[in-house]
Amino acid sequence: MSEFIPHTPQDQRQMLQTIGLSSIEELFSDIPQQILQRYRPLGLEPESELEVARHLRALAKKNANPDENICFIGGGIYDHYLPSVIDYFLQRGEFLTAYTPYQPEISQGTLTVLFEYQTMVAELTGMDVANASLYDGSTALAEAMLLARRVSGRSKFLMAQSLNPNYQAVLRTYAWAADLELITVPLDRNGQLDRSFLRQRLNSNDDIGGLLMQTPNFWGLIEDLSGLKELLGPALLCVSVNPIAAGLLEPPGACGADIVTGEGQVLGNAPNFGGPLLGLFACHKSYLRQLPGHVVGRTVDLDERTGYVMTLQAREQHIRRERATSNICTNQTLLALASTIYLASLGRQGLRRVAELCAQKAHYLAERIAALPGYALRWSGAPFFNEFAITTPVAPQTLLDHLRRRGILGGLSLEPYGDGQTLLIAVTERRSRAELDAYLQALKELKA
Repeated sequence: MSEFIPHTPQDQRQMLQTIGLSSIEELFSDIPQQILQRYRPLGLEPESELEVARHLRALAKKNANPDENICFIGGGIYDHYLPSVIDYFLQRGEFLTAYTPYQPEISQGTLTVLFEYQTMVAELTGMDVANASLYDGSTALAEAMLLARRVSGRSKFLMAQSLNPNYQAVLRTYAWAADLELITVPLDRNGQLDRSFLRQRLNSNDDIGGLLMQTPNFWGLIEDLSGLKELLGPALLCVSVNPIAAGLLEPPGACGADIVTGEGQVLGNAPNFGGPLLGLFACHKSYLRQLPGHVVGRTVDLDERTGYVMTLQAREQHIRRERATSNICTNQTLLALASTIYLASLGRQGLRRVAELCAQKAHYLAERIAALPGYALRWSGAPFFNEFAITTPVAPQTLLDHLRRRGILGGLSLEPYGDGQTLLIAVTERRSRAELDAYLQALKELKA
């Protein structure tokens, strides 16, 4: 361990003597041996920059690059087209090196972008206010749960089974740490939120703080938000959304949602091997001072010139610990910038067109796969956006291996999520008619 500490052996001895210890090992004696034994020297030999670069390139070639393969993988992260204007602005030094803009007088460009980002997120979600982003979609929904707890004062929350399983895992971790109880709302026969269970649970328990759900849900199905807020009463409706779908669907805010979160990776950011990601967070104005993270505001200086400032920073470093809303210490400024450029370059009609292409191409592929012998839609009674689940006549992994040999990343096997013989397929505007037909042809070859 000491090899990674920039102090001389003499420095280390003096520090250890000060605290009454004789060795580094004694310093870490409280850590169980079975854990310490996992950390052994890596056995790496020093190499030149040329050798390291060659080795890393060789490792990178083992990965199936979505730009060199036809990608149908979804499950929360999607392969959308990124306009070249995004990378141009991201590579500018004043943006690429930006961190949280604590000094507004020298961060006006970054603050302006974040203010525009907040405005766009609020419009997309149909909510009053949005923050300057969070880490990712899963923790954003978990922060929504904590906000709902602060507002309602209640400790029980309903969690839709149709939520992304990874989001569910994050929610359980947050709930465990905050001493909250999660009650799972099962699926109905269409793969959506079971409203009969919801009514029954709400009628028998008045300690429900909110409902945590997602639309489109993990299966790609569009959830019906109408009437849910009336059903919940004082409990808060917290909805995680795919912001691309907002180009077609009515925003959750117009359907009564109290808090809207989402994963912003689809807005101008690459899949990034699963991260970094971008958490969207918007809510009613009345919850403004309960927002986690940062909020950028617009004001005027003494000379009546427009200026931008960090209006709210509700974390422990800035306010008393007992008043802090979360331990979120920063935001994803660079990814939020990418999303702002993406939305500004597409415009309202451009975003709608992207959403239309995603939906149209997904339905084209779904209908033709379902017509093949042995294949069927996993859920056929509910509308879907750009992602759908298919039951397969062979093991999903066998199918995926077959597709990959043909340069196709065929989707996400749901076997690890307890749904065997099911494949989750995502289609974005990037997929051409020829690529969709190539997918179908590959499935026909496997059947033959």
